[in-house]
Amino acid sequence: MNARHHAVIVSAVRTPMGSFNGSYSSVPATKLGSLAIAEAVKRLQLPGDRIDEVLMGCVLSAGLGQAPARQAAIGAGLPHSVGAVTVNKVCGSSLQAVMMATRAIALGEANVMVAGGMENMTRAPFLLENARQGYRLGHGELTDSLIKDGLWDVYNQFH
Repeated sequence: MNARHHAVIVSAVRTPMGSFNGSYSSVPATKLGSLAIAEAVKRLQLPGDRIDEVLMGCVLSAGLGQAPARQAAIGAGLPHSVGAVTVNKVCGSSLQAVMMATRAIALGEANVMVAGGMENMTRAPFLLENARQGYRLGHGELTDSLIKDGLWDVYNQFH
């Protein structure tokens, strides 16, 4: 018979919400994520090497660089030995990260998980599609990745 472990939330932190093009417009999502992770771990007074994995939801990852969750974990001062996974399930990304962490603990695959989300919609870049191949004649069109990757319903073609 499999033993089930109970998952509990022992620390919770969030950054203040800012407005579009507001005071956090220059702060990458990975920095916001690292601040929240660092404070949650600090409040718990838990050594970073006790954390099994970091799961962070992030929808608008264009321009953040590779592995945003890993950047946030390392930026929070966690050891490089702590794994990290970025989750993209659109609006449910953060909740999916929490569900995955809960499942890992319940199944005995992990003891301590960090789960949450990070986003900065203001910093979503504009895309110049087809620029890599070059434009011989005519206009190129900028695409707002905030709309394309964050708000556009690809199944029904609207936002």
